[in-house]
Amino acid sequence: MKKFIVATVIGFLVYLLLTTSSGNDFFIWSYSEIVVGIIFAIIVGIIVRNVFIKDNFRMLNPVRWLVLLVYLIGPFFISMARANLDVAYRVITGRINPGIVKIDPKLKTDLGVTMLANSITLTPGTLSVDVDEDKNQLYIHWINVKEDALKKKPRDCKYVCGGFPKWVRRIAE
Repeated sequence: MKKFIVATVIGFLVYLLLTTSSGNDFFIWSYSEIVVGIIFAIIVGIIVRNVFIKDNFRMLNPVRWLVLLVYLIGPFFISMARANLDVAYRVITGRINPGIVKIDPKLKTDLGVTMLANSITLTPGTLSVDVDEDKNQLYIHWINVKEDALKKKPRDCKYVCGGFPKWVRRIAE
C-alpha cells in the first residue's frame, strides 16, 4: 500500500508540473484538470508501484534531492560546459582518438548505474554503450581516449567521467 501511495503522489505532482498555467479556477489549474490528474495518478500508481519503487524509499529523503540539485547545477554543468568546448576543439582541429573503454564505477544500485550512464551520455564526447549487469561495469564510447586511461586495469573512472560516481553514490546509494 505504501508503494502505491508514493507512486500516486509522485505521479500527481509530475502531472501538476506538466500542466502548470493551463487553467484559472484553482490557482493555475482548472478543477477538471485536478480531477483528471488524480485519476491518471491513481492509474499510474497501480501500474508502476512495483516497477519504480523497490524495497526501500531512500530517494524520498529531501536531502538526497538537494544533493541531486547541487550536483546538476555544479559539477555536472561544469563538466558539460568543458566537454562542449573540448568537442568543439576536436571538431575544428580533427584531433580525435575514438574508442570504447570499460569502467568500473563500483556502484551497487541499478539507480546509481542508470544515473551515471545518463550523466555520461548527456556529456558531449561520451556515450554509454552497454552495461555489464553482473559487475555493474559500463562500456563507454569516448571521442578522445587518452593513453593513461588505457594503461589502467580496470579503467579509472576519473578519465572518462570525473567525479560523477562520487556524486551518484551520495545521491542513489
